[in-house]
Amino acid sequence: MKLYSIETGFFKLDGGAMFGVVPKSIWNKLNPADENNLCTWAMRCLLIEDGNRLILVDNGIGDKQDEKFFRHYYLHGNDTLDGSLAKLGFHRDDITDVFLTHLHFDHCGGCIVREGDKLVPAFKNAKFWSNADHWKWATQPNEREKASFLKENILPIQESGQLEFIGKKEGITFIDNFNVRFVHGHTDAMMLPQLRYKDKTIIYMADLLPSTGHIPIPYVMAYDMFPLTTLQEKKGFLQEAVDNQYILFFEHDPAVECCTLQQTEKGIRAGNTFRLADV
Repeated sequence: MKLYSIETGFFKLDGGAMFGVVPKSIWNKLNPADENNLCTWAMRCLLIEDGNRLILVDNGIGDKQDEKFFRHYYLHGNDTLDGSLAKLGFHRDDITDVFLTHLHFDHCGGCIVREGDKLVPAFKNAKFWSNADHWKWATQPNEREKASFLKENILPIQESGQLEFIGKKEGITFIDNFNVRFVHGHTDAMMLPQLRYKDKTIIYMADLLPSTGHIPIPYVMAYDMFPLTTLQEKKGFLQEAVDNQYILFFEHDPAVECCTLQQTEKGIRAGNTFRLADV
């Protein structure tokens, strides 16, 4: 197995929404906001090369939305999904599996592209992996979360016949050395890849911990559907990660790809930070 970090660019979200009840006087030191109170976040994906399978975990925001949509999110940076794949010698047609942690637009927008008037899968040779509970949650969304589940990102996957569901069982094996963790605070049945790699355990954090700034237990996003559930999930996970020396891989941290954790007098905090390529 080989792992590669895939950068797809940066976007901006409201800092207060990203840090929930934490005051700006505190969180602004972690990720300084611009004049509009917006903070920059990465959309970092993971590519897994394993035998004849090439698995892409999440795929960023994509580029098919209209100008009005993108004005809200201030996409910037020089990295793109296709460009990052090309640097590694890959093409999107090489992808055999697209593993979707969840179906919010900044995680799955790259699944679908426009071809004329049609919406078609961007990865024509891939299976797209979700789970039945989350798919139902996303396709029958509640009013609060509906703006994050865009039907043009989701329904064409099913219409293509390329959609597959993972059984919802804690610790289920997707492939060898790739198990799936389920968490429910951010959105229902979000899936976190847990990988065994070079005798280490790496967890793809998705939106359980968007960044190193979200490691303190009370730092829970206002975007989370069930914040008290997130709090309990974080608390249990962080202790497990310290005890077992896990490496955390961050999807949204604008500067840090990976970190270890350490116990401090203030609680569990980031330890060493490094690039995935340095593992």
